[in-house]
Amino acid sequence: MRKKHHHKKKPSAFKKWTGKLHLWFGLGIGFLIFVISITGALYVFKDEIENFTRKDVIYHNEQNIDQKEVLPIRVLEKSVVEQVKEKYPVHWVNIPIDKKMSYLFYWYEHDPKGWNYFDEFPIYKVAYVNPYNGKVLRTYDEKNGFFQIVKMIHWSYLLKQSWGTYLVGIPVIIFIIMLISGIILWWPKNKAARKQRFSFKWQNVKSWKRKNYDLHNVLGFYASIFALIFSITGLFYAFFVVQAAIYFIFSGGKTTYPDFSSIKTKAPIELRTEGTLDKISNTVKAKYPDSYGFSIDLGHEHMDDHEHPNFEVYVKHLSYSYHKSSSLIFDENSGELLHTHDMKDKNFGEKAVGANYDIHVGSILGLPTKIIAFFVSLICASLPVTGFMIWWGRRKKKTVKTT
Repeated sequence: MRKKHHHKKKPSAFKKWTGKLHLWFGLGIGFLIFVISITGALYVFKDEIENFTRKDVIYHNEQNIDQKEVLPIRVLEKSVVEQVKEKYPVHWVNIPIDKKMSYLFYWYEHDPKGWNYFDEFPIYKVAYVNPYNGKVLRTYDEKNGFFQIVKMIHWSYLLKQSWGTYLVGIPVIIFIIMLISGIILWWPKNKAARKQRFSFKWQNVKSWKRKNYDLHNVLGFYASIFALIFSITGLFYAFFVVQAAIYFIFSGGKTTYPDFSSIKTKAPIELRTEGTLDKISNTVKAKYPDSYGFSIDLGHEHMDDHEHPNFEVYVKHLSYSYHKSSSLIFDENSGELLHTHDMKDKNFGEKAVGANYDIHVGSILGLPTKIIAFFVSLICASLPVTGFMIWWGRRKKKTVKTT
């Protein structure tokens, strides 16, 4: 008997310290994890909600479009600038492949001197535009919009990006330690304990403490693997070393990322015309007729811009996800296609880096993975609450004993 008792003592000392670590970390960062998780959950269905609330402007409803031509991009840009009257220049345009959809013109500036989100981004605004007559259907102030604010709380608590992201990233590292320590604490000692760890057996349970304990334990267990995935894909944005590691692992040990900034303009500036962007646009439409759309930088000077050599065009192949994309480089003067970087040209490391956002927000496989992301985020938000209540309940029990 004594031997058996002695044998059990060792892991319990380990579990005891694991429990203390789990508790201290939880009390320290619980509130931040709650904020990060809730904002993550709120952001998951952004596209679905916006597609519904903006449905009357996403499609321009121009009649007989088969007999009509879209206006040249620079003509559209001038028309948009006249109508919107903004002190900043238009930054880029999103052009859909579906002819029934509006073009989107974006204003977006970044001022690295700002100490919080509102100062750092002087403007982030979009105009939905009918490309057949240049009419602005509606503008949205994305900067102060619900989803953008939620995203930036999640990203940096609305603080300056360069250090605010670390204040999110560090608690997430601690959260990963808590997920691992939580699994160690959850791991059942014997068959009897195992029964209670996988499901809620509440038929005869009256105690709220017991129900709360099960909520923490059982939900925490089922969410843990997804929570780990969402945490690591989130750390990707806070720490460059995580990005580099993911690329290194999935590319089979490559350390340099493909760089196309060295591709130089071949054509003389005299070839640049008002129609250069239209030539580019038509090339992309012909090359990817089944894609969702593409964006073109309009090539104006911006607050923290470096000189853009040529036009880089980003092609988005799926409506719901960014991971299938192509990058094209066009001569800024002649509009000639200089370089194509398609999915088939990408190594597995580039594909992993490219899929990170969609894995993080759950859009990688469309609605099913979004639903998982939503519920896992809610469970992650519940863990600090149920964990705190377990501690509070035990704390009160201890004080009763001492009196």
